[in-house]
Amino acid sequence: MTVTPAAKLSTDEILRLNREYTFFSWSAQGKINPIVIDRAEGVYFWDPDGKRYLDFNSQLMSVNIGHGDTRVADAIAEQAHQLAFAAPQFATEVRGRLGELLSTVTPGDLNKFFFTLGGAEANENALRMARIVTGRQKVISHHRSYHGATAGAISATGDPRRWASEPGVPGFIRVLDPWRWGKTEPEPVDEQLAYLEEVIQYEGPHTIAAFILETVTGTNGILIPPDGYLQGVRELCTRHGIMMIADEVMAGFGRTGRWFAVDNWDVVPDMLTMAKGLTSSYLPLGAVALSPTVADYFTDKVYFGGLTYSSHPVSCAAAIAAVGVLRDDDLVGNAARLGPVMDEELNGLRERHPSVGAVRNIGLFGCFEIVRNRETNELMAPFNGSSPEMTAFDAELRANGLYTMLHWNQVFTNPPLSISEAQLREGFAIIDRALEVTDAAVS
Repeated sequence: MTVTPAAKLSTDEILRLNREYTFFSWSAQGKINPIVIDRAEGVYFWDPDGKRYLDFNSQLMSVNIGHGDTRVADAIAEQAHQLAFAAPQFATEVRGRLGELLSTVTPGDLNKFFFTLGGAEANENALRMARIVTGRQKVISHHRSYHGATAGAISATGDPRRWASEPGVPGFIRVLDPWRWGKTEPEPVDEQLAYLEEVIQYEGPHTIAAFILETVTGTNGILIPPDGYLQGVRELCTRHGIMMIADEVMAGFGRTGRWFAVDNWDVVPDMLTMAKGLTSSYLPLGAVALSPTVADYFTDKVYFGGLTYSSHPVSCAAAIAAVGVLRDDDLVGNAARLGPVMDEELNGLRERHPSVGAVRNIGLFGCFEIVRNRETNELMAPFNGSSPEMTAFDAELRANGLYTMLHWNQVFTNPPLSISEAQLREGFAIIDRALEVTDAAVS
């Protein structure tokens, strides 16, 4: 039987079909203006008309190895031909090999892995395990956090994306992050840890199962914990028998210049959640890395949790290949080497443009804020909102062939870890020109 290839659709036809028959997340459906992607390679993608964009956000901070790597595509195809699916109660070679591989890059004694289909499910299961192992119910999280859109993960989330799901799952306690909204520097570490311990005392440490936190906060502004904060959280959790869960869904797999962000502070959590860079988003996969304390608890006790697609063979094959690319091409090292270049570029923007406020980055995990007034730190867009100036700035970036994420007044600089110095500077040159739009609005 001969299959006739479908006719190539135009950009307008693709947009029509997507708008008419599909539903976009986190969007008012009548206001979406998506870029149409036809193909991608390396740090670039193209629309059907041949326009090239520099992907300065790795799609959703997730395509860490870059687009179109044939090593991963070939591994996916080979596994699909051999064994496309096995239910999670079966043992497979690819599942075992992935667990063994991950144990060589995860911190400390985190060497057993529960596989999910994404970051939200990883966080859900980490929270469930913490509650079962400790016999406690409460969970602490930060106000400036995002942990996923499923019921428990969104309840742990601190930012406004939680509001539509409230009252949500009970038992969550949110505390202030060391980085306060609208401030350009974090709070003093000793004051922040004293505040955290006070909250623990008020809530009753014997009632708290876990503290879940993004090691480096992602979509709420690349908030890098000040030195001593994570170490202090680890000590408080240990002292009070609270599980420390590091959410590395976004910060993991080389993004900060280390395999995992916690490695920058030599901290080992009780559980570490991952997704995104685990397969570089070539296929869906997430995981919870478990310490022996957690894993051993379930040696003779049933874990009441599971997913039909847990340990999906094709996703596991994609992960093995993607982690192999990170290692073979030294992309973690590349992120570390290019971190100072991003520092230089971000600080250069601040020197040249009055609309650039605070800048932050670690490795290739970067962000800068756009302000109306640097002296008062009046932001170019309000909390949980946008502005005509930010919309115009985004349009200017797109017109000049750069895609990245804007969130309120924040602009993200998170390219694939395979980016070269020349390509990194190319992206910042486009941003440099576009900032004339927001400079005109400075008061």
